[in-house]
Amino acid sequence: MTRRQFLTIAIGVLTTVSALSDPAQLVIPAIITPQTTNLLESWLAQETSYALDGVFNNIGPNGAKATGAGSGIVIASPSQSNPDYYYTWTRDAALTIQYLVDSFAVDYDPALQRIIEDYIDSQAHLQAVSNPSGNLSSGGLGEPKLRVDGSAYRGSWGRPQSDGPALRATTLISYANLMIDIGHLSTVESSVWPIIQNDLSYVTEFWNSSTFDLWEELRGSSFFTTTVQHQALSKGAALAQRLGKTCSNCQSQAPQVLCFLQTYWTGSSILANLYSDRSGKDANSILGIIHTFDPNAGCDGETFQPCSDRALASHKEVVDSFRSLYQINADIPQGQAVAVGRYPEDVYQGGHPWYLCTLAAAEQLYDALYQWESLGSLTVTNISLAFFQDLYPSATVGAYAKDTSTFASITAAVRDYADGFLRVVQKYTPPNGALAEQFSRYNGSAISAQDLTWSYTSFLTAIQARRRALNPPTSQIQHSLSNTTTTLPQVCTPSSARGPYRPVKRIKWPSPECLSPRRTVAVRFNIMATTVIGEDIFLVGSIPALGEWDAWRQALKLEANEYSSITPLWYGTVMLDAGEEFEYKFIRKKVGDGKVMWEEGQNRAFVVPNECGAANATINAVWRW
Repeated sequence: MTRRQFLTIAIGVLTTVSALSDPAQLVIPAIITPQTTNLLESWLAQETSYALDGVFNNIGPNGAKATGAGSGIVIASPSQSNPDYYYTWTRDAALTIQYLVDSFAVDYDPALQRIIEDYIDSQAHLQAVSNPSGNLSSGGLGEPKLRVDGSAYRGSWGRPQSDGPALRATTLISYANLMIDIGHLSTVESSVWPIIQNDLSYVTEFWNSSTFDLWEELRGSSFFTTTVQHQALSKGAALAQRLGKTCSNCQSQAPQVLCFLQTYWTGSSILANLYSDRSGKDANSILGIIHTFDPNAGCDGETFQPCSDRALASHKEVVDSFRSLYQINADIPQGQAVAVGRYPEDVYQGGHPWYLCTLAAAEQLYDALYQWESLGSLTVTNISLAFFQDLYPSATVGAYAKDTSTFASITAAVRDYADGFLRVVQKYTPPNGALAEQFSRYNGSAISAQDLTWSYTSFLTAIQARRRALNPPTSQIQHSLSNTTTTLPQVCTPSSARGPYRPVKRIKWPSPECLSPRRTVAVRFNIMATTVIGEDIFLVGSIPALGEWDAWRQALKLEANEYSSITPLWYGTVMLDAGEEFEYKFIRKKVGDGKVMWEEGQNRAFVVPNECGAANATINAVWRW
């Protein structure tokens, strides 16, 4: 399936449901039982479609749930109260766009390219926005969130947060390498590299300073932050070399960051936060591991690769810390997947499991499976033995080649364990597919912010990792630390290196190649319209595809599966001829009523885009009374 087909699925028609008072709060009242692979596969395909739509809905300016967001701005959630997440977080946005960059790498879809480049344009602007953390050259890049219109948020908050610039740099580096691959080195050199360099400069200057962790609660040093900083500097140095430049600060600071990263290792597990009175068991360690996964690094322990004994031992410690904590995990035996939260001491919103943490637990295991398959072997050490024995009780210390029965048995057990975390998410995902931030520790109902972008992205990256693990390379490849070429120093030296910083005013993107004129365009119609049970929204217009104003027989019924009290969204997608002009309106019908209610005002009008690469178009509207 191509990326273009994925986009079509994402904005296409799903099963229609009547608009309820808040269908996003419904919970599947099921019990996890042995399920066939086909049942899981079916749900994953359906949820992938919903999650893709969830991501696109939350990106301005065309996202159905991103009203008022600037072009390329990724909102955290449409929720604007209890809690208010209607902001753009540098960290969340970078992780989301990284997934889109990875997807773009599959077939270079112009629709994805426009979203990615809009995001990069927005980040060039946001880097220069003066905020409570400072300006571009005085620490402002550490500001964790900004308003969706691109202005600074000046309320009290946990600032600075140093993971955002590192993650944004890594995302832009990934896209820069793709651009170079297709012949646009000059654009990278003149416009994209300076944005990356600003973030790298922030990392080299402030990596050794205290920062709030990714949960925005503890100030100190966080494993997640340190490991993504090391990755950014390593990849930044490699990109600079490819551009014929040098990043001397990257080269001088990366070894020291790597050296500092080792201090999180206790000898038996990762201490997620230094200088904290918590237990140190925190999903931030699993998240750091999956977001610095290097397919070519093997089971390297210094960089905590997913299949390393350090990473596996820590996975067990974090997951086990939630086994007896949540009521929904009761009676689930050791070695089977459970719901995973942030950290055991968590009290935010009541301290519940998070979708993204549970999905991250699955993703690390899929990444480990990929690495073992591509290496052609796996190794059990004294450090990782307890992890393996939970899943394969007869496991013993040793190395096992791919052609042995032990390798086959262990990898099959790990695969089932990883799928188990997906089944936990499946059980507690509402019927309409909406992923909130958390789900109740007592009954699994949705809690906190609805339609969390990071939740949707985490689902998509976990499925991406699963697909990669189930389709490993057919032959062994030569491994090297391709993204982590720094050598671990014998002595850690606290250090810092400043600059350079410079604003990027405007990026002139190369025009997409147009191999043939666009004939049809998928036009998505979004309308926010609060309805009651039994009432549906329809679309009718002046052209045959929209019923030629026949409100009774030819009007198109819109979908309500993404409807909620926060975002009463009805939507539908119609394939129309490029350049076609038409008028249209939305109407209401009640089951058995026999009446049609037209929205007020003049007919709406639209011209289907005809430019090269315009495969999709979006119309956002609000019901007019």
